[in-house]
Amino acid sequence: MAGKEPRCICGSCPSFNECGAKAFCFDETGKSKCIKEEKGCLCPSCPVQDKFKFSHTYYCIRGSDKKQGKK
Repeated sequence: MAGKEPRCICGSCPSFNECGAKAFCFDETGKSKCIKEEKGCLCPSCPVQDKFKFSHTYYCIRGSDKKQGKK
């Protein structure tokens, strides 16, 4: 991925639905107001998570990496 920004994969996640924003792992985005059910999570395989060394899952429901606390 040299020289390119990582691509958010939230839109491909089984828990995602069209009413939400993307890149929930960032504090600025916050949790989704409409995703309420954990149906599967792609966060561990996301290039954004890897680049920023995030360590949690289900950001859309549980909140950003910062909100969930560093592991």
